[in-house]
Amino acid sequence: MKKVIIIDDEAPARSLIKEFLEDYEDLVLLEECNNGVDAVTAINTFKPDLIFLDIQMPGLTGFEVLKRLEEMPQVIFSTAYDQYALKAFEVHAVDYLLKPFKKERFDEAIQKLMTNSKGYLSQIQTLVNSLNEQESYLINILVSVKNKLINIPTDQIIQIKAEGNYARLTTTNGSYLSSYGISKLEEKLNPQQFIRVHRSTIINITCVKEVYSYPSSYEVVMKNEDVVKVSRSYLDNIRRLIV
Repeated sequence: MKKVIIIDDEAPARSLIKEFLEDYEDLVLLEECNNGVDAVTAINTFKPDLIFLDIQMPGLTGFEVLKRLEEMPQVIFSTAYDQYALKAFEVHAVDYLLKPFKKERFDEAIQKLMTNSKGYLSQIQTLVNSLNEQESYLINILVSVKNKLINIPTDQIIQIKAEGNYARLTTTNGSYLSSYGISKLEEKLNPQQFIRVHRSTIINITCVKEVYSYPSSYEVVMKNEDVVKVSRSYLDNIRRLIV
């Protein structure tokens, strides 16, 4: 069984999707939402497996909804003609229903999702990360955990350590591996909040508990009690914080 939520500000569109869903016994409708704000609450509460998500909605757009989710479900977008949205979908091979859509197109989208569910989640991850990249700095990062995507607000990140071509995010809720490398993350994170203290380490200065000063080095104690050594090349980044 897959749990389903429909999000669309137009009642006829929600009714049409409900009608088409009747042919799929394994897809169980849990909730309907007519705006983006309610959608975020419903999705984070019920943790559906699949959502039908309109793009143009009051409160929050469909893309803004995705950025606020704790876990990423599978997504089938629905939209009236929107050149920006359609280009984003096509670039990342994410399926969508262009309104007004018919039963045959609906069935095609469902079958595509069911035959490549894991790959489809990866495509959604790439899409949302690319949307985040269009902002000045990342406010959320999606990371893959087994067969789902976890949404991490960047202000929950305590420190970041390089792991080969990847990066380990230590957060207030656990540890996650990001497919972004540490240098890429440094470019995308707000430098007023995140500073490099070592070739392999970035820290969130809002999570610093104490700094120990030695003749030629510093040690930073984070709020989770992790101790981070500052390498000689990055001493100035800490000194700039001292007033």
